[in-house]
Amino acid sequence: VQLAQSGGGSVQAGGSLRLSCAASASTYSGYCMGWFRQAPGKEREGVASLDSDGSAYYIDSVKGRFIISKDNAKNTLYLQMNSLKPEDTATYYCAGRETWADGSWYEPSSYKYWGQGTQVTVSS
Repeated sequence: VQLAQSGGGSVQAGGSLRLSCAASASTYSGYCMGWFRQAPGKEREGVASLDSDGSAYYIDSVKGRFIISKDNAKNTLYLQMNSLKPEDTATYYCAGRETWADGSWYEPSSYKYWGQGTQVTVSS
């Protein structure tokens, strides 16, 4: 399974961006898909996740601002990011794992498939 990301870029604080993650195959049935980010000098952290049953999970810092969604017909995962803050600046990665994989949704080690990453820069 290959994941190809697009989107990202630079925006001022308060702005919006949308990230996309296209899968090479129909991975969304029986898979948990997520978005992670990594800022310079920091560990990679889980931002949001979407289970195969449609349940969504977010870290507290993005709740109410970010929305994770998917389009099964297009095999594409999205992350809509609104009200962006400078602290959201990071390289963002999409990731996927089988639903039976061990580990919590926010643990990078529990994911098997990764996108190439895309930079998001938010200026104040």
